[in-house]
Amino acid sequence: MEVENVKKVEEKKEGEEEDATTNYVVAPFDKAPTLTRPLEEILRDLNKRVPDSLIKNNSISWYHANRMLSFYAPGWCGEIRDVIYSDNGSVTVVYRVTVRGTDGEVHRESTGTVFLNNGKYQDPVAAAEEVAFRRACARFGLGLHLYHED
Repeated sequence: MEVENVKKVEEKKEGEEEDATTNYVVAPFDKAPTLTRPLEEILRDLNKRVPDSLIKNNSISWYHANRMLSFYAPGWCGEIRDVIYSDNGSVTVVYRVTVRGTDGEVHRESTGTVFLNNGKYQDPVAAAEEVAFRRACARFGLGLHLYHED
């Protein structure tokens, strides 16, 4: 289904209306950041305030963070560095996000912890990964304004 949605957007002809079922945003090439940009520009863009329409419960969903990284920092990558099961019934995931620019690359790591037996999560490791990913993104400035008062 996702591939079909992308194909629909790519085949859109000039002047056509956007397909209402498409959930992918494809910026016009003249308005999207280029693939090769200095880290300073990428980090400046990641520090922009996230639109209120993307914020739920004072947080950004992982998929919105993913899309914003892909838009402002094309070529970024993420990896789980460690998964730690604790005796207190929690799992902690250490996640690293790496952003690449024309002048190098920089990474940020963070952790996310959830309890295994609270019944709230179907997959506690994935939930901890989501928290860690969002926090690592915040260390680049993405949604950082949600963690403090202006």
